Amino acid sequence: MNSGLYVVATPIGNFGDMSQRAIEVLQGVDLIAAEDTRHSQRLLQHFAIHTPAMSYHDHSDERALQRIGKCLADGGSVALVSDAGTPLISDPGYRLVRYVQDAGFAVYPLPGPCAAIAALSVSGLPTDRFLFEGFLPAREVARSNRLAALAAEPMTLIFYEAPHRIEASLQAMIEAFGGEREAVLAREITKTFETIRRGTLAALAQFVSADSNQQKGEIVIIVAGKPRGEQEISSDVSTWLLRLAQELPAKQAAAVVADCTGLRKNQLYEQLLELKRERGG
Repeated sequence: MNSGLYVVATPIGNFGDMSQRAIEVLQGVDLIAAEDTRHSQRLLQHFAIHTPAMSYHDHSDERALQRIGKCLADGGSVALVSDAGTPLISDPGYRLVRYVQDAGFAVYPLPGPCAAIAALSVSGLPTDRFLFEGFLPAREVARSNRLAALAAEPMTLIFYEAPHRIEASLQAMIEAFGGEREAVLAREITKTFETIRRGTLAALAQFVSADSNQQKGEIVIIVAGKPRGEQEISSDVSTWLLRLAQELPAKQAAAVVADCTGLRKNQLYEQLLELKRERGG
């Protein structure tokens, strides 16, 4: 096995999703850096993996990095795993990967389960462009402000949420996006009580409120982006339109901005004409 750091995805619920390569790497490395060694022990025992493990998480100190660095400097190999899914996706590890790369060692990805992508794949919402937000702020004001900033976003939005905040977050989304915005609740993906439900935000909020079981487990919320016809044209885009129109025909300027922003070409063209009228041009 080559020396380096192996970033290993593990199942998010069903051990049957563990790849053969992931098993072989975890058995073959010299050290496993786990978000929580107690949590990972069940997985390691299931696959008869007896590799020494150490704890590595967001609050790990410099000594943890140094231990991993020494292992690599001695020609060894280290695997990074999170509690579930793909490491670094709303999980610790970014600092470690940077540290290893900056020290000149190789980093190898082992792709596999990811709750965000699994939920998106069965959501029935557009998948060509999406924005992963992870967990929203826990405090009410900060959460509302973040959602307000995303209200005009045309891309599909992906959120993780804790069970004890799911009702509050859905209500905050209704306030920011409107109760009729389409969304999906994906809960306990790949597990026994998996739930995948699509509907309006208002309907999902009612569904969760009426069934306490839907307020348990690992939760992904996917929200449709704002429909293109509803998008507002920002002042920055308007300024860009006007500048381009000084060099290009109006329709061509609108087409260029449409390609870059995802806004409708006709909407941009009409905006440009209106701006020119306002300026007497």
